[in-house]
Amino acid sequence: MVCLGNICRSPLAEGILKSKLNDHSFYVDSAGTANYHVGNKPDIRSIEVASKYGLNISSLKSRQFKVKDFDFFDFIYVMDHSNLKNVLKLARNSDDSNKVSLILNELTTKENLEVPDPYYGGDEGFQTVYKLLDDACNTIARKLNS
Repeated sequence: MVCLGNICRSPLAEGILKSKLNDHSFYVDSAGTANYHVGNKPDIRSIEVASKYGLNISSLKSRQFKVKDFDFFDFIYVMDHSNLKNVLKLARNSDDSNKVSLILNELTTKENLEVPDPYYGGDEGFQTVYKLLDDACNTIARKLNS
């Protein structure tokens, strides 16, 4: 799961997907394309909206996406077109590139919709982002668990 700073959308997506998968069979992580918040906890508003749904993401720490992530992960879900472009710039070959997709394409494959960045908005934006990510993660979990 990848967003810009790894403090709002991607840690929420990480926590949501982890809650839907067997942690003995799958490893879920998140990262940011920028290094603004490396080592920081998720935004308090992400922590609060996750908690509202019974998820604890407060121990997650922000990290920056690295080329080696292509070697470790089978699927790399990005939140928006900017993240997509930045991650694809790091791809070394078509195998790397083929792992990367917009997360909301799990819901609407041809629309290339973005998960809005709630950072500069109010609490309502975090609720909207949670719902979008929960829907997408339900689809991902169904695919991975089948």
